[in-house]
Amino acid sequence: MKAVFGPALALLIMVGSAFGAEPGKGWQEVDPASAGWSLAKLETARELAQALDPTGIMVVQNGRVIARWGDVARKNNVASVRKSLLSALVGIAVGEGRIELGATLAQLKIDDRPPSLTEGEKQATIRDLLMARSGIYHAAASETAAMKRNRPARGAHAPGSFFFYNNWDFNTLGAIYRQATGEDIFASFATRIAQPIGMEDFSAADGRYLFDKASDIPAYQFRLSARDMARFGLLFLQQGQWLGRKIVPADWVRQSTTAYSRSERGRQGYGYMWWVLPTDVWGEGAAYAAGFGGQFIAYVPAKGLVVAQTVDLGDNERGVRTSDFLKLLRAIADAAP
Repeated sequence: MKAVFGPALALLIMVGSAFGAEPGKGWQEVDPASAGWSLAKLETARELAQALDPTGIMVVQNGRVIARWGDVARKNNVASVRKSLLSALVGIAVGEGRIELGATLAQLKIDDRPPSLTEGEKQATIRDLLMARSGIYHAAASETAAMKRNRPARGAHAPGSFFFYNNWDFNTLGAIYRQATGEDIFASFATRIAQPIGMEDFSAADGRYLFDKASDIPAYQFRLSARDMARFGLLFLQQGQWLGRKIVPADWVRQSTTAYSRSERGRQGYGYMWWVLPTDVWGEGAAYAAGFGGQFIAYVPAKGLVVAQTVDLGDNERGVRTSDFLKLLRAIADAAP
C-alpha cells in the first residue's frame, strides 16, 4: 500500500511551553507560510520524501504540525529506534535511584549461554553498555547480517575501550531494566512515557520480546506510528518536560545525547543509545534515533524542529538509508524559519 503524499496538514492545540506548544489528545496544524516557512523549499522536501517512499512523516516545529505526509497513524516495527526508547526508561530509573550506571555485570549477576561471559567481560558497567562500549561480543538476538559479520572476536577489546554498535549491549540493558525495576519494558513505556505525553496509537500490546538460540537475552521490539514518534521527539526537544511535568530527567536528556564516541557515519557521534549530529552543522543538542530500513526520530533544537519517519519494509523493500533521511532532514530544516 503506497503512502499518499498530498499536502495534508493539521492545526495544533495551543498549550504553552518553553518551546511553543504541546499537542493534547490530537495534533492540530499551523499554516507553514504564516509560521514563516518557505513553501517552495517545503515542497522540495515533500518531493524528496515522496521519492524515498516512506510510510509516514511528521514535521513538527515548536510543538505545532507543519506537515504530515503519508499515513502517520499506521503502526510499524521501528527496529533500533527501540534503543532510544529504552534509554529514556533507563534515565527515569537512574533518576529514581533504581539503576546505578557504575554497576558491573558481575555485581548484577548477568551472564549468557555458553560460551559464557569471562570475568573480564563481566567488569563492563551499565554505562559501558549504554555507550556500546562493553567489549562483550557474544552473539545476540535480532542482529543484522552486518552486525554478525563485523562483530569483533571475544576478548578483542577491554570494557569501555572501544565503540561497536552491539545488540548484545542493547538487549542486556533491557534485561537489566526489567531486573532492576521489576517492570515489563512495554508496560513501563506505556505508563511512564506514552500515556503522560498523550501517544494516540501505542499500547503495551505493541511490544514483544524476540529470542535467539544463541543468547538467553531477548531483544524488545516496538511498533509505533509516526505521530507517536513525533511526540517522543518533542519530549526530548523539551528536555524531558511535558505540560510542566518532568517525564525524563533533563540531565539524562543531555547525557544521553552527548557524543562519547565517533562513528563511521561521517562526523556523527553516539551517546546513550542516541545518534548525535555535529554541532557546527546542526547546532547544539541535535540528535536522532534510527532503526533499520528508515525508522527515524530526529530533533533539532536550533530550529525547534522534530521530524519522525516510518517505513514499512513490506511496502518498500529497499527502505530508506540514513544518508538519504539526513538529506531530507536538511531540506526540511532549510525550509524552516
